[in-house]
Amino acid sequence: MKTLLTGSTGFLGKNILAHLVDQNYQVTTIGRNESNDIDFDFSANTVLNITGSYDLIIHSAGKAHSVPKTEADKDEFYKVNVDGTKLFLDSLASLETKLKFFIFISSVAVYGLDTGINIDEDFPLIAKDPYGKSKVAAEKMIINWCSQNNVLLTILRLPLLVGHGAPGNLGTMVKGIKGGYYFNVAGGKAKKSMVLVSDVVKLLPVVAKIGGTYNLTDGCHPSFKELSFSVATLLNKSNPLSIPLWIAQMMALVGDLFGNNMPINSNKLNKIISDLTFNDNNARDLLNWDPEKVLKHLEI
Repeated sequence: MKTLLTGSTGFLGKNILAHLVDQNYQVTTIGRNESNDIDFDFSANTVLNITGSYDLIIHSAGKAHSVPKTEADKDEFYKVNVDGTKLFLDSLASLETKLKFFIFISSVAVYGLDTGINIDEDFPLIAKDPYGKSKVAAEKMIINWCSQNNVLLTILRLPLLVGHGAPGNLGTMVKGIKGGYYFNVAGGKAKKSMVLVSDVVKLLPVVAKIGGTYNLTDGCHPSFKELSFSVATLLNKSNPLSIPLWIAQMMALVGDLFGNNMPINSNKLNKIISDLTFNDNNARDLLNWDPEKVLKHLEI
């Protein structure tokens, strides 16, 4: 299948590219990195006439894994994830044949939740942070475009991605455990949904021809304690200690006074100590989604 892939130099994109090539897909990559086949900057105000013929587009490019500290930082999420997506869609007008399938890599951030249990795809999209809002806007735009162009759309809403070299919160945890300065809070009991990147990429060829919107998780939702202890074992490090909640609360109050530059504040603390899990029964029922357990196949 001839495939156009955005975001091929990112963590997920690299894994998607490797898997599709292994499955004998003809993959063309697009992005601003010089390693891409087509040069396209999602943060620039430029429409590119993308020619050629493709059966499938996988839109994995986007801005993530950063906490905005200024209004300009917040605007950058919209500029890349929304404006960049619009430019990309506009650039597809010159395709030589009709596109059949479109997969958009979204995020559970669209639900706008810091705490919740078993959240499914019907939950309202009430994102509050710039990243989540930009993903909601991009979803709506792509839904409209695919409807107008009669393209079968799949939206994958992903939680924490786990795999070798993962960025974001997992990468921060790994770095902290390596350096001996990572601590759990209140026993690290809070459970979070996560999924192996290897399972996500294996699903793409299947889900492309079915369509729909899906949460993907490993179904186990490990706690911070379970995940951090597993990481420590792989690194041959001691299990992380835990900070009592009252101490963390005092640190968070200090963080509130000094702003986003502090490692913790009340908002961050609330996320750390709260369960946030998502329901993937839709994928299990319709796609035969049967992922591996993250903690049994953890790679860092």
